[in-house]
Amino acid sequence: MEFDAIILAGGRSSRLGGVPKSRLVYDGATLLERSLRAAGAAGRAVVVGPDPGDLPDGVLTWREEPPFAGPAAAIAAGLDALAADHAGRPGDAGPAPFTLVLACDMPRSAAAVRVLAESLAVSLAAAKDQHRGDGVMAVSEDGRKQPLAGFYGTAALQRSVTDARHRGSLENASVFALLASLDVREVRVPPGSTDDVDTWDDASALGISGRFPHLGPGSGPEPRS
Repeated sequence: MEFDAIILAGGRSSRLGGVPKSRLVYDGATLLERSLRAAGAAGRAVVVGPDPGDLPDGVLTWREEPPFAGPAAAIAAGLDALAADHAGRPGDAGPAPFTLVLACDMPRSAAAVRVLAESLAVSLAAAKDQHRGDGVMAVSEDGRKQPLAGFYGTAALQRSVTDARHRGSLENASVFALLASLDVREVRVPPGSTDDVDTWDDASALGISGRFPHLGPGSGPEPRS
């Protein structure tokens, strides 16, 4: 299954005192590094948010406009970046049929991405020439939908973004509103795979604790005794 990936890394992290979630460390890697690994099978990938610093070769970086305009605006910016990148490559067939949208604040998201990809691949194989829907979205063990962990039909997602732009309703918009017109199937993903980090308590519960060397001295909570 061919897909591109949009990694969302542009939130204010206000409940973390402004410490970028993308730079928090879990099991020896930053959350951004883990998200990029989860999306490693993507043909092209873009990180949307503030300058993330060094990125693997071929990974794009982009910024939503205006900055901190929310995940719907970030998804739109990511689609723009991917489309421009494909258009700039001679002989490129254009964006992949599906786009993985993944927030970078879920340290165990690789398990969710794997199940979503497998489920979508099975659906595509079974659908053949029938309507195959517009993608799949993660649902946690307790039934909570997570739209920032999903594979969406690129053309359908672009239509939704275009409609939202025409209405002037992208900035600070709900991602559920952006996806409302899509025929998306909900897929139950492994326990904990969509748990995200909003507070230092969340970070501690997920095994993210102590100082964060990527951020320099004094960043993050004090080590626990």
